[in-house]
Amino acid sequence: MHIKMLHQTALLLLLSHLSLALADHPPPISTTVAAGPHPKSISEAANTAKPGCQTKCGNLTVPYPFGIGLNSGCSIGPWFDVNCDNSSSPPKPFIASGNLEIVDISDGQVRIKNWVAARCYTETGNVTRQNPIAINFTGTPYSFSDSNRFTVVGCDDLAVIVGSSGRNFTSGCLSLCSQSSDIIDGFCTGIGCCQVPLPKGLRAFSSALGSLSNHTRIHSFDPCGYAFIGDQERFQFRTSDLQDTGFQNRTIQNVPIVIDWAIGNGTCDEAKTSADFACRENSVCIGSDTGLGGYRCNCSEGYEGNPYLSPGCTDINECESNPCDEHGICTNTPGSYSCACGDGYDGDGRKDGRGCIAVNSGFPVIKFSVGFSVGLLSIFIGVTWLYFGVKKRKLARMREKFFQQNGGLLLKQQSPFSEGGAETAKIFSAEELEKATNNYAEDRILGRGGYGTVYKGILPDPRVVAIKKSRIMDQSQIEQFINEVIILTQVNHRNVVKLLGCCLESEVPLLVYEFISNGTLFHHIHNSSQMSWFAWKDRLRIAAEAAGALAYLHSAASMPIIHRDVKSSNILLDDSYTAKISDFGRLD
Repeated sequence: MHIKMLHQTALLLLLSHLSLALADHPPPISTTVAAGPHPKSISEAANTAKPGCQTKCGNLTVPYPFGIGLNSGCSIGPWFDVNCDNSSSPPKPFIASGNLEIVDISDGQVRIKNWVAARCYTETGNVTRQNPIAINFTGTPYSFSDSNRFTVVGCDDLAVIVGSSGRNFTSGCLSLCSQSSDIIDGFCTGIGCCQVPLPKGLRAFSSALGSLSNHTRIHSFDPCGYAFIGDQERFQFRTSDLQDTGFQNRTIQNVPIVIDWAIGNGTCDEAKTSADFACRENSVCIGSDTGLGGYRCNCSEGYEGNPYLSPGCTDINECESNPCDEHGICTNTPGSYSCACGDGYDGDGRKDGRGCIAVNSGFPVIKFSVGFSVGLLSIFIGVTWLYFGVKKRKLARMREKFFQQNGGLLLKQQSPFSEGGAETAKIFSAEELEKATNNYAEDRILGRGGYGTVYKGILPDPRVVAIKKSRIMDQSQIEQFINEVIILTQVNHRNVVKLLGCCLESEVPLLVYEFISNGTLFHHIHNSSQMSWFAWKDRLRIAAEAAGALAYLHSAASMPIIHRDVKSSNILLDDSYTAKISDFGRLD
């Protein structure tokens, strides 16, 4: 309760601090983000820049409606100006007159260099370095994309993000861990790393970091905490991030912030009535989905180019990609194309349709080929069906042989119920147990010993069972084995492991027991890490339960059963640490 109250107090303090930080808009720290794989950019279209304007700034191609140069007239408006800083090598592009470095411009989105809040500590908890982050796009055509995630990295860190303008938004993220071995690479779920999504339409945010104990308990492997927003596709958490002194710069270099952009703040219908409507010929208007209004332009189907520049998008000559059959004739049309077959051929002429078929040809090559292929396929299917049918019947005969060899007929002759009316063993099929153990997979093995191997199985019920597979079976003892199965399935005591049934369709009979989840008493009393579970009263209770079960087997059962091998490894513990006697009778 004390820790929970501490968490709540820390979060409230951070929320208050961040609200003030958002109002003050602290200046961001200038960093660089390296380009990576991004969605297809509108800069790939023909004639992307406004005629007479510079097309590239460093490694970035700048397409209209963006333009290079402040107040140069090369963009659709001041907020689409790209300030090219030629003092760097290569030159760096920035949005308008601000310090937001552009990484990429695509259709509807801009990627900018990231900012990362950091807070580092000494071993005694003194803060050695800290910087909050805040970005404000109020009054601009930009907002933060919901493809970003707010991320906190650290083992003793919490952060609150407060957003306003466009979308009022407050959220927090708490990341904790006590040792590096608790962390799983690739997972950002609150152990060493946590993430929360951002809403569409967020135009401003502020965030800073706090800590519950200033990293004093985990300083050896995590001296700093970090918080940032960035493209979720570009960040994957690793345990090594906690000790990486270059994590902040590496994130700046590789995880950009995704920004949505739109023209104006009205709907497409409203924009179309305006004299400054940006979409040119052969293009369509697409409304922004951020909830803030505005629109973008795309070329109509069958057209390409820059939809913002006159004379608009131009027709694509689809015939250049040869969409028609080799005997077809392609005709380009505005926004589309058509195919027609030449003389002596019939069909729609399209490669993705019927193509062109020769009329009155001497030998029906196509019909012959289709008929031959269908016949060959039929023969293959028939042979395959016959093969698997024979294999299935052979397997069924083999299982029936094992069933009879292992005393199945004798077991079926016995009464299915004891005198008390309780069910005896169920006879499981080999197929049931193969499915239950995932074909006796290695990861289902519970233990091995001189007697054989024990597997964990999951029945369709879905009950969890333990399946014992013996190494050998003495055929002269089959009748005694069947009698013991019948006797042991009538044993009904809360402190005795229940035999649920058997399978006789395999070379060696399989026994199916109830599954006891907490292992053996031997494991618990000889494992120092588990000692805290067993006070003397618990040990006495387990001893009394085991003694009661043995007394029942030796004296109270309808047919007395002598255990012969009483030891701590044959006493199992269930979910509530109740003792269960196992490995009794000659079956085991």
